[in-house]
Amino acid sequence: MSATGEKRFSSITSIGPRLATISGTAWGTARTSVPVRVASTWVTGTGAPAVATAGRTSWRFVGPVLTTVSGFGWAVLAFSLVALIVGLQLGWRELLVIGCTGLAALVISIGFALGRSAYDVKLDLASERVVVGERAVGRITVSNTSARTLLPARIELPVGSSLAGFPLPRLVPGQEHDDLFGIPTNRRQVITVGPVRSVRGDPLGLLRRELRWTDAVDLYVHPRTVRLEGSASGFIKDLEGLASRDLSNNDVSFHALREYVPGDDRRYIHWKTTARTGTLMVRQFEETRRSHLALALSTNTADYASDDEFELAVSACGSLGIQALMEERDVTVMVQGGTLHSETGRRLLDDLSVVEETERRDTIVQLSKTAGQTVPDASVAVLLFGGPVTPSQLQAASVHLPLGVRVVGVSCQPGTEPVRRQIGDMTLLTIGDLAQLPAALRRVNNG
Repeated sequence: MSATGEKRFSSITSIGPRLATISGTAWGTARTSVPVRVASTWVTGTGAPAVATAGRTSWRFVGPVLTTVSGFGWAVLAFSLVALIVGLQLGWRELLVIGCTGLAALVISIGFALGRSAYDVKLDLASERVVVGERAVGRITVSNTSARTLLPARIELPVGSSLAGFPLPRLVPGQEHDDLFGIPTNRRQVITVGPVRSVRGDPLGLLRRELRWTDAVDLYVHPRTVRLEGSASGFIKDLEGLASRDLSNNDVSFHALREYVPGDDRRYIHWKTTARTGTLMVRQFEETRRSHLALALSTNTADYASDDEFELAVSACGSLGIQALMEERDVTVMVQGGTLHSETGRRLLDDLSVVEETERRDTIVQLSKTAGQTVPDASVAVLLFGGPVTPSQLQAASVHLPLGVRVVGVSCQPGTEPVRRQIGDMTLLTIGDLAQLPAALRRVNNG
Protein backbone atom coordinates (compact mmCIF):
# COMPACT_ATOMS: atom_id res chain seq x y z
CA MET A 1 0.00 0.00 0.00
CA SER A 2 1.26 3.44 -0.85
CA ALA A 3 1.97 6.15 1.69
CA THR A 4 -1.09 8.08 0.63
CA GLY A 5 -3.33 5.05 1.09
CA GLU A 6 -1.91 4.28 4.51
CA LYS A 7 -2.63 7.86 5.62
CA ARG A 8 -6.27 7.66 4.46
CA PHE A 9 -6.77 4.31 6.19
CA SER A 10 -5.37 5.59 9.48
CA SER A 11 -7.66 8.64 9.39
CA ILE A 12 -10.73 6.45 8.73
CA THR A 13 -9.88 4.11 11.59
CA SER A 14 -9.44 7.07 13.95
CA ILE A 15 -12.85 8.53 13.00
CA GLY A 16 -14.66 5.22 13.62
CA PRO A 17 -14.30 5.07 17.42
CA ARG A 18 -15.41 8.72 17.72
CA LEU A 19 -18.56 8.06 15.69
CA ALA A 20 -19.30 5.04 17.84
CA THR A 21 -18.83 7.10 20.98
CA ILE A 22 -21.07 9.90 19.72
CA SER A 23 -23.81 7.56 18.57
CA GLY A 24 -23.64 5.57 21.82
CA THR A 25 -24.01 8.75 23.90
CA ALA A 26 -27.00 9.96 21.87
CA TRP A 27 -28.69 6.57 22.09
CA GLY A 28 -28.13 6.40 25.83
CA THR A 29 -29.54 9.86 26.30
CA ALA A 30 -32.57 9.01 24.20
CA ARG A 31 -33.13 5.80 26.18
CA THR A 32 -32.95 7.62 29.57
CA SER A 33 -35.02 10.70 28.52
CA VAL A 34 -38.14 8.66 27.75
CA PRO A 35 -38.76 7.47 31.35
CA VAL A 36 -37.99 10.99 32.66
CA ARG A 37 -40.62 12.55 30.39
CA VAL A 38 -43.15 9.91 31.33
CA ALA A 39 -42.48 10.43 35.04
CA SER A 40 -42.74 14.24 34.80
CA THR A 41 -45.95 13.95 32.82
CA TRP A 42 -47.45 11.66 35.44
CA VAL A 43 -46.38 13.99 38.27
CA THR A 44 -47.86 17.11 36.66
CA GLY A 45 -50.92 15.46 35.22
CA THR A 46 -51.93 12.91 37.83
CA GLY A 47 -49.73 12.90 40.92
CA ALA A 48 -49.81 16.58 41.84
CA PRO A 49 -53.61 16.97 41.47
CA ALA A 50 -54.11 13.79 43.48
CA VAL A 51 -51.84 15.06 46.26
CA ALA A 52 -53.56 18.44 46.24
CA THR A 53 -57.00 16.82 46.42
CA ALA A 54 -55.89 14.61 49.27
CA GLY A 55 -54.40 17.59 51.06
CA ARG A 56 -57.59 19.62 50.70
CA THR A 57 -59.67 16.69 51.90
CA SER A 58 -57.41 16.16 54.89
CA TRP A 59 -57.35 19.87 55.73
CA ARG A 60 -61.13 19.96 55.60
CA PHE A 61 -61.16 17.70 58.62
CA VAL A 62 -57.87 18.57 60.30
CA GLY A 63 -57.87 22.32 59.57
CA PRO A 64 -60.86 23.21 61.75
CA VAL A 65 -59.15 21.48 64.63
CA LEU A 66 -55.68 23.00 64.20
CA THR A 67 -56.99 26.52 63.58
CA THR A 68 -59.27 26.44 66.59
CA VAL A 69 -56.79 25.29 69.21
CA SER A 70 -56.45 28.09 71.72
CA GLY A 71 -53.24 29.16 73.38
CA PHE A 72 -54.27 27.24 76.46
CA GLY A 73 -54.92 24.18 74.28
CA TRP A 74 -51.43 24.28 72.75
CA ALA A 75 -49.94 24.63 76.23
CA VAL A 76 -51.89 21.56 77.43
CA LEU A 77 -50.75 19.60 74.37
CA ALA A 78 -47.09 20.51 74.89
CA PHE A 79 -47.25 19.72 78.62
CA SER A 80 -48.97 16.37 77.95
CA LEU A 81 -46.33 15.31 75.41
CA VAL A 82 -43.50 16.30 77.74
CA ALA A 83 -45.15 14.39 80.61
CA LEU A 84 -45.48 11.26 78.46
CA ILE A 85 -41.88 11.39 77.26
CA VAL A 86 -40.45 12.01 80.72
CA GLY A 87 -42.75 9.40 82.25
CA LEU A 88 -41.63 6.76 79.74
CA GLN A 89 -37.98 7.60 80.23
CA LEU A 90 -38.09 7.65 84.04
CA GLY A 91 -40.89 5.18 84.53
CA TRP A 92 -43.09 7.60 86.49
CA ARG A 93 -46.68 6.47 86.27
CA GLU A 94 -47.96 9.76 87.64
CA LEU A 95 -46.55 11.65 84.65
CA LEU A 96 -47.96 9.03 82.28
CA VAL A 97 -51.41 9.50 83.80
CA ILE A 98 -51.14 13.28 83.52
CA GLY A 99 -50.02 13.08 79.89
CA CYS A 100 -52.76 10.64 78.91
CA THR A 101 -55.38 12.76 80.68
CA GLY A 102 -54.30 15.90 78.82
CA LEU A 103 -54.35 14.16 75.44
CA ALA A 104 -57.74 12.62 76.23
CA ALA A 105 -59.14 16.06 77.09
CA LEU A 106 -57.88 17.41 73.76
CA VAL A 107 -59.40 14.53 71.83
CA ILE A 108 -62.75 14.94 73.58
CA SER A 109 -62.75 18.71 72.95
CA ILE A 110 -62.55 18.09 69.18
CA GLY A 111 -66.16 16.98 69.23
CA PHE A 112 -67.23 20.40 70.51
CA ALA A 113 -65.50 22.24 67.63
CA LEU A 114 -66.47 20.03 64.70
CA GLY A 115 -69.68 20.47 62.77
CA ARG A 116 -71.16 23.03 60.43
CA SER A 117 -73.14 26.08 61.48
CA ALA A 118 -75.84 27.17 59.03
CA TYR A 119 -77.08 30.37 60.64
CA ASP A 120 -78.72 33.44 59.20
CA VAL A 121 -77.68 36.27 61.51
CA LYS A 122 -78.97 39.85 61.38
CA LEU A 123 -77.68 42.79 63.41
CA ASP A 124 -80.18 45.64 63.67
CA LEU A 125 -79.73 48.93 65.54
CA ALA A 126 -82.86 50.91 66.28
CA SER A 127 -80.92 54.05 65.33
CA GLU A 128 -77.35 54.50 64.18
CA ARG A 129 -77.26 58.06 65.55
CA VAL A 130 -78.16 59.01 69.11
CA VAL A 131 -77.46 61.93 71.43
CA VAL A 132 -75.27 61.68 74.50
CA GLY A 133 -77.28 60.17 77.32
CA GLU A 134 -79.82 58.40 75.10
CA ARG A 135 -79.86 54.63 75.33
CA ALA A 136 -79.07 52.90 72.05
CA VAL A 137 -80.97 49.66 71.51
CA GLY A 138 -80.20 46.84 69.10
CA ARG A 139 -81.29 43.33 68.25
CA ILE A 140 -79.59 40.17 67.05
CA THR A 141 -81.73 37.67 65.15
CA VAL A 142 -80.35 34.16 64.57
CA SER A 143 -82.23 31.58 62.49
CA ASN A 144 -81.40 28.01 61.53
CA THR A 145 -81.37 27.76 57.72
CA SER A 146 -80.25 24.13 57.56
CA ALA A 147 -82.31 20.96 57.43
CA ARG A 148 -80.94 19.62 60.70
CA THR A 149 -80.96 20.67 64.32
CA LEU A 150 -78.06 22.86 65.44
CA LEU A 151 -76.51 22.37 68.86
CA PRO A 152 -76.27 25.19 71.41
CA ALA A 153 -73.55 27.75 70.83
CA ARG A 154 -72.52 31.18 72.00
CA ILE A 155 -72.96 34.50 70.18
CA GLU A 156 -70.40 37.24 70.81
CA LEU A 157 -70.87 40.91 69.91
CA PRO A 158 -67.96 43.36 70.23
CA VAL A 159 -69.22 46.79 71.32
CA GLY A 160 -66.37 49.26 71.17
CA SER A 161 -63.70 47.96 73.51
CA SER A 162 -66.18 45.71 75.35
CA LEU A 163 -67.56 42.29 74.47
CA ALA A 164 -71.14 41.11 74.96
CA GLY A 165 -72.01 37.42 74.98
CA PHE A 166 -75.38 35.75 74.38
CA PRO A 167 -76.14 32.03 74.82
CA LEU A 168 -77.65 30.53 71.69
CA PRO A 169 -79.98 27.60 72.45
CA ARG A 170 -80.55 24.50 70.39
CA LEU A 171 -82.30 25.46 67.14
CA VAL A 172 -84.46 23.18 65.05
CA PRO A 173 -84.69 23.80 61.28
CA GLY A 174 -86.36 27.14 60.56
CA GLN A 175 -86.37 28.31 64.19
CA GLU A 176 -85.38 31.89 65.11
CA HIS A 177 -83.89 33.30 68.27
CA ASP A 178 -83.82 37.01 69.18
CA ASP A 179 -81.64 38.83 71.68
CA LEU A 180 -82.10 42.49 72.59
CA PHE A 181 -79.22 44.56 73.92
CA GLY A 182 -78.63 48.11 75.06
CA ILE A 183 -75.55 50.27 74.55
CA PRO A 184 -74.73 52.98 77.12
CA THR A 185 -73.92 56.35 75.58
CA ASN A 186 -72.36 58.26 78.43
CA ARG A 187 -69.94 60.20 76.26
CA ARG A 188 -69.71 61.59 72.76
CA GLN A 189 -67.98 59.09 70.49
CA VAL A 190 -68.32 56.66 67.59
CA ILE A 191 -68.90 53.09 68.79
CA THR A 192 -68.13 50.17 66.49
CA VAL A 193 -70.78 47.49 67.02
CA GLY A 194 -70.02 44.02 65.67
CA PRO A 195 -69.27 41.95 63.78
CA VAL A 196 -71.52 39.25 65.22
CA ARG A 197 -69.73 35.93 65.51
CA SER A 198 -70.71 32.49 66.75
CA VAL A 199 -68.33 30.60 69.02
CA ARG A 200 -68.02 26.84 69.44
CA GLY A 201 -65.71 25.26 71.97
CA ASP A 202 -65.28 22.97 74.89
CA PRO A 203 -65.97 23.97 78.50
CA LEU A 204 -62.26 23.96 79.34
CA GLY A 205 -61.39 26.44 76.58
CA LEU A 206 -58.94 24.13 74.81
CA LEU A 207 -60.55 24.66 71.41
CA ARG A 208 -62.37 27.77 70.21
CA ARG A 209 -63.95 28.05 66.78
CA GLU A 210 -65.23 31.46 65.65
CA LEU A 211 -67.41 32.18 62.62
CA ARG A 212 -68.17 35.74 61.51
CA TRP A 213 -71.74 36.38 60.35
CA THR A 214 -72.22 40.15 59.94
CA ASP A 215 -70.24 43.31 59.26
CA ALA A 216 -69.50 45.94 61.87
CA VAL A 217 -71.83 48.93 62.23
CA ASP A 218 -70.83 52.40 63.47
CA LEU A 219 -73.00 54.00 66.15
CA TYR A 220 -72.59 57.79 66.26
CA VAL A 221 -73.13 59.40 69.65
CA HIS A 222 -73.78 63.05 68.80
CA PRO A 223 -73.11 65.95 71.17
CA ARG A 224 -76.03 67.66 72.87
CA THR A 225 -77.43 70.61 70.97
CA VAL A 226 -80.02 73.24 71.74
CA ARG A 227 -82.57 74.95 69.50
CA LEU A 228 -81.77 78.63 69.23
CA GLU A 229 -85.36 79.44 68.20
CA GLY A 230 -84.62 82.36 65.98
CA SER A 231 -81.98 83.93 68.20
CA ALA A 232 -79.38 82.98 65.62
CA SER A 233 -81.49 84.60 62.94
CA GLY A 234 -80.71 87.98 64.38
CA PHE A 235 -77.17 86.88 65.14
CA ILE A 236 -76.44 85.89 61.54
CA LYS A 237 -79.23 87.93 60.00
CA ASP A 238 -78.37 89.52 56.66
CA LEU A 239 -81.19 89.36 54.13
CA GLU A 240 -79.16 91.10 51.46
CA GLY A 241 -75.72 89.96 52.53
CA LEU A 242 -73.04 92.10 54.15
CA ALA A 243 -71.99 95.08 52.09
CA SER A 244 -68.38 95.17 50.99
CA ARG A 245 -66.26 98.05 49.73
CA ASP A 246 -66.06 96.57 46.24
CA LEU A 247 -68.19 98.26 43.57
CA SER A 248 -70.25 96.33 41.05
CA ASN A 249 -72.40 97.04 38.01
CA ASN A 250 -75.10 94.60 39.09
CA ASP A 251 -76.23 94.02 42.67
CA VAL A 252 -78.99 94.98 45.11
CA SER A 253 -77.31 97.71 47.15
CA PHE A 254 -77.34 101.05 45.25
CA HIS A 255 -74.21 103.13 45.77
CA ALA A 256 -73.86 106.01 43.25
CA LEU A 257 -74.12 107.09 39.61
CA ARG A 258 -71.35 107.25 37.02
CA GLU A 259 -70.99 107.95 33.33
CA TYR A 260 -71.94 105.27 30.87
CA VAL A 261 -69.10 103.16 29.49
CA PRO A 262 -69.53 101.04 26.34
CA GLY A 263 -70.46 97.54 27.44
CA ASP A 264 -72.56 98.59 30.45
CA ASP A 265 -75.99 97.06 30.76
CA ARG A 266 -78.56 99.56 29.46
CA ARG A 267 -81.09 98.35 32.00
CA TYR A 268 -79.19 100.29 34.68
CA ILE A 269 -79.19 103.64 32.88
CA HIS A 270 -80.64 106.33 35.14
CA TRP A 271 -82.79 108.21 32.65
CA LYS A 272 -83.80 111.13 34.90
CA THR A 273 -80.20 112.05 35.63
CA THR A 274 -79.28 111.48 31.98
CA ALA A 275 -82.02 113.89 30.87
CA ARG A 276 -80.94 116.51 33.40
CA THR A 277 -77.21 116.36 32.63
CA GLY A 278 -77.33 115.45 28.97
CA THR A 279 -74.84 112.58 29.64
CA LEU A 280 -75.67 108.90 29.88
CA MET A 281 -75.45 107.94 33.55
CA VAL A 282 -75.69 104.41 34.98
CA ARG A 283 -76.30 103.12 38.47
CA GLN A 284 -73.35 101.72 40.42
CA PHE A 285 -73.80 99.19 43.24
CA GLU A 286 -71.90 97.89 46.22
CA GLU A 287 -71.10 94.21 46.02
CA THR A 288 -72.83 92.13 48.68
CA ARG A 289 -72.13 88.62 49.78
CA ARG A 290 -74.23 85.82 51.23
CA SER A 291 -74.08 85.33 54.99
CA HIS A 292 -71.30 82.90 55.82
CA LEU A 293 -70.78 81.63 59.35
CA ALA A 294 -67.27 80.51 60.28
CA LEU A 295 -67.00 78.39 63.44
CA ALA A 296 -63.52 77.88 64.89
CA LEU A 297 -63.52 75.23 67.62
CA SER A 298 -60.27 74.91 69.53
CA THR A 299 -59.18 71.33 70.27
CA ASN A 300 -56.01 72.31 72.12
CA THR A 301 -55.98 70.95 75.67
CA ALA A 302 -54.25 74.15 76.81
CA ASP A 303 -57.42 76.11 75.96
CA TYR A 304 -59.59 74.12 78.41
CA ALA A 305 -59.46 73.61 82.15
CA SER A 306 -61.49 70.39 82.10
CA ASP A 307 -63.20 67.90 79.82
CA ASP A 308 -66.57 69.44 80.69
CA GLU A 309 -65.46 72.75 79.18
CA PHE A 310 -64.51 71.04 75.94
CA GLU A 311 -67.80 69.13 75.75
CA LEU A 312 -69.73 72.36 76.28
CA ALA A 313 -67.75 74.03 73.49
CA VAL A 314 -68.48 71.12 71.12
CA SER A 315 -72.20 71.32 71.95
CA ALA A 316 -72.27 75.08 71.40
CA CYS A 317 -70.48 74.64 68.08
CA GLY A 318 -73.00 72.01 66.97
CA SER A 319 -75.95 74.18 68.04
CA LEU A 320 -74.72 77.19 66.07
CA GLY A 321 -73.91 75.12 63.01
CA ILE A 322 -77.26 73.31 62.98
CA GLN A 323 -79.21 76.57 63.35
CA ALA A 324 -77.31 78.23 60.50
CA LEU A 325 -77.85 75.20 58.23
CA MET A 326 -81.56 75.22 59.05
CA GLU A 327 -81.64 78.85 57.90
CA GLU A 328 -79.79 77.81 54.71
CA ARG A 329 -76.67 79.80 55.57
CA ASP A 330 -73.17 78.84 54.46
CA VAL A 331 -71.25 77.26 57.32
CA THR A 332 -67.57 76.36 57.69
CA VAL A 333 -66.40 74.58 60.84
CA MET A 334 -62.68 74.43 61.57
CA VAL A 335 -60.53 72.80 64.21
CA GLN A 336 -56.78 72.66 64.58
CA GLY A 337 -55.57 70.46 61.76
CA GLY A 338 -58.56 70.46 59.44
CA THR A 339 -62.07 71.42 58.41
CA LEU A 340 -65.14 69.42 59.36
CA HIS A 341 -67.90 68.42 56.97
CA SER A 342 -70.77 70.88 57.19
CA GLU A 343 -72.83 70.17 54.08
CA THR A 344 -75.68 68.86 56.22
CA GLY A 345 -76.46 68.82 59.90
CA ARG A 346 -76.00 65.06 60.09
CA ARG A 347 -72.51 65.17 58.61
CA LEU A 348 -71.54 68.01 60.92
CA LEU A 349 -72.70 66.14 64.03
CA ASP A 350 -71.03 62.95 62.78
CA ASP A 351 -67.69 64.76 62.58
CA LEU A 352 -68.23 66.45 65.93
CA SER A 353 -68.76 62.98 67.44
CA VAL A 354 -65.10 62.09 66.83
CA VAL A 355 -63.47 65.41 67.72
CA GLU A 356 -61.06 65.01 70.62
CA GLU A 357 -58.76 67.22 72.63
CA THR A 358 -55.08 66.97 71.77
CA GLU A 359 -51.91 68.64 72.91
CA ARG A 360 -50.93 71.10 70.20
CA ARG A 361 -48.76 74.10 69.65
CA ASP A 362 -51.55 75.81 67.74
CA THR A 363 -53.48 78.03 70.13
CA ILE A 364 -56.68 79.94 69.52
CA VAL A 365 -54.56 82.66 67.87
CA GLN A 366 -53.24 80.31 65.17
CA LEU A 367 -56.72 78.85 64.69
CA SER A 368 -58.14 82.32 64.14
CA LYS A 369 -55.42 83.05 61.59
CA THR A 370 -56.26 79.83 59.73
CA ALA A 371 -59.96 80.76 59.79
CA GLY A 372 -59.21 84.15 58.28
CA GLN A 373 -57.22 82.55 55.47
CA THR A 374 -59.69 79.72 54.86
CA VAL A 375 -62.90 81.76 54.94
CA PRO A 376 -61.99 85.31 53.91
CA ASP A 377 -65.60 86.01 52.85
CA ALA A 378 -67.11 85.14 56.23
CA SER A 379 -69.70 87.55 57.57
CA VAL A 380 -69.61 86.21 61.14
CA ALA A 381 -66.77 84.34 62.85
CA VAL A 382 -67.29 82.55 66.16
CA LEU A 383 -64.36 81.32 68.24
CA LEU A 384 -65.16 78.61 70.81
CA PHE A 385 -62.78 77.82 73.67
CA GLY A 386 -62.50 77.30 77.43
CA GLY A 387 -61.63 79.34 80.47
CA PRO A 388 -57.80 79.39 80.23
CA VAL A 389 -57.82 81.58 77.09
CA THR A 390 -56.75 85.09 78.10
CA PRO A 391 -58.12 88.44 76.84
CA SER A 392 -54.75 89.22 75.25
CA GLN A 393 -54.96 86.00 73.24
CA LEU A 394 -58.47 86.90 72.10
CA GLN A 395 -57.40 90.36 71.06
CA ALA A 396 -54.51 88.87 69.07
CA ALA A 397 -56.88 86.32 67.53
CA SER A 398 -59.37 88.94 66.34
CA VAL A 399 -56.59 90.80 64.51
CA HIS A 400 -56.13 87.86 62.10
CA LEU A 401 -59.73 87.98 60.91
CA PRO A 402 -60.61 90.20 57.91
CA LEU A 403 -62.03 93.66 58.45
CA GLY A 404 -65.79 93.80 58.35
CA VAL A 405 -66.21 90.34 59.85
CA ARG A 406 -68.30 90.27 62.99
CA VAL A 407 -66.23 88.40 65.60
CA VAL A 408 -67.78 86.68 68.60
CA GLY A 409 -65.94 84.62 71.20
CA VAL A 410 -67.74 81.97 73.26
CA SER A 411 -65.93 81.02 76.46
CA CYS A 412 -67.34 77.77 77.85
CA GLN A 413 -66.99 77.51 81.63
CA PRO A 414 -69.52 75.13 83.22
CA GLY A 415 -71.11 76.45 86.40
CA THR A 416 -70.59 80.15 85.70
CA GLU A 417 -73.21 82.81 85.09
CA PRO A 418 -73.59 84.16 81.55
CA VAL A 419 -71.55 87.32 80.95
CA ARG A 420 -71.18 89.58 77.94
CA ARG A 421 -68.31 91.99 77.44
CA GLN A 422 -66.34 93.67 74.69
CA ILE A 423 -62.66 93.02 73.96
CA GLY A 424 -61.63 95.32 71.14
CA ASP A 425 -63.75 94.43 68.13
CA MET A 426 -64.71 91.05 69.61
CA THR A 427 -67.87 90.40 71.58
CA LEU A 428 -67.05 87.87 74.29
CA LEU A 429 -69.78 85.64 75.71
CA THR A 430 -69.21 83.44 78.76
CA ILE A 431 -71.70 80.63 79.25
CA GLY A 432 -71.89 78.04 82.01
CA ASP A 433 -74.52 75.79 80.46
CA LEU A 434 -75.74 74.98 76.97
CA ALA A 435 -79.23 76.25 77.84
CA GLN A 436 -77.73 79.74 78.32
CA LEU A 437 -76.58 80.00 74.70
CA PRO A 438 -79.86 81.28 73.14
CA ALA A 439 -80.24 84.06 75.71
CA ALA A 440 -76.57 85.00 75.35
CA LEU A 441 -76.97 85.37 71.58
CA ARG A 442 -80.04 87.55 72.07
CA ARG A 443 -77.95 89.81 74.28
CA VAL A 444 -75.41 90.11 71.45
CA ASN A 445 -78.15 91.16 69.03
CA ASN A 446 -79.70 93.64 71.45
CA GLY A 447 -76.32 95.03 72.36
